Amino acid sequence: MLGVIINPKSGKRAYRMQRMYLWNLLRERRIPYEFRVTKYAAHATELARELVEDYRCDEILVLGGDGTLSEVLNGIMRAKITADERRNIQLGLMPRGTGNDWARYWNLTKKYREAIERFLSGEGHPLDVGCVTYWRNHIEHHRYFINSVGFGVDPLCCQKAEKLKYYLGSHHFNYVIGLIGAIIQQKPIPMQLVVDGEVLVDEALFTMNVGNGPFSGGGIKQNPDANPQDGVFNAMFVCKPTLWQVIKALPNLFNGKLTELPFIHAYQGKDIRMETEEHLMFEADGILHNVMGPTEIHCIHHALQFKVKM
Repeated sequence: MLGVIINPKSGKRAYRMQRMYLWNLLRERRIPYEFRVTKYAAHATELARELVEDYRCDEILVLGGDGTLSEVLNGIMRAKITADERRNIQLGLMPRGTGNDWARYWNLTKKYREAIERFLSGEGHPLDVGCVTYWRNHIEHHRYFINSVGFGVDPLCCQKAEKLKYYLGSHHFNYVIGLIGAIIQQKPIPMQLVVDGEVLVDEALFTMNVGNGPFSGGGIKQNPDANPQDGVFNAMFVCKPTLWQVIKALPNLFNGKLTELPFIHAYQGKDIRMETEEHLMFEADGILHNVMGPTEIHCIHHALQFKVKM
């Protein structure tokens, strides 16, 4: 059974046109489906869990952006099904967001007819999923991510880009403006960073991005070699950059050469632990979280599948 989850936040005219095209195509091809429309933040998580648990949907097509896709992922990962059942679920995407970083990796564009056809005629590709474990009020929480998770500059950038939407609308350059503001505002956070049992940092950390996919922040290539199927994260971090180093990094944000700069440290790992007593904000697929204390990140190898025609 196919489940369809739609975030109608973008223009109503485009939403109606895309929805009617999809419904007509599914009826024409006699594909049974259930569909749901999101109404508030995190609603997609509830809807995905319902479609997987109650309707036994083994395919989920998302019409939305990175945030909606991430919410759907969390619904699937939290559903009361077996690990084998979850591994056979095929997740698909018709991009409707601003950044669309996950779609960019798979060469999916906002050409909705093409994106829908690539889903319907595609096949499942085994997909790694990241899990962030954190504690709030001494209670353990888990947040799953499909594309990336960022600390330091990254969440500040997302926060500022989201605010800019109210003044400028949804535009790609919101992330560039937000990034510049975040770099100016961000202060290094004292912490110990441990990757697969090895201490990599035991000082103040300025920014870090852990990538399952290579893109973040509307096309920035922070981890150009990241592959969401290889069982490990590609990640980068910066400790205390000088003003000149920051200026030198800006032209390399989108060309895949960012990690070639000597003050930017790149690494691979499956398990990451961040020990700090400071307040820590992070973004997972562009969704912000505020936490205190230690944070752990784990790669779940081939947790489910992404359906697309290559």
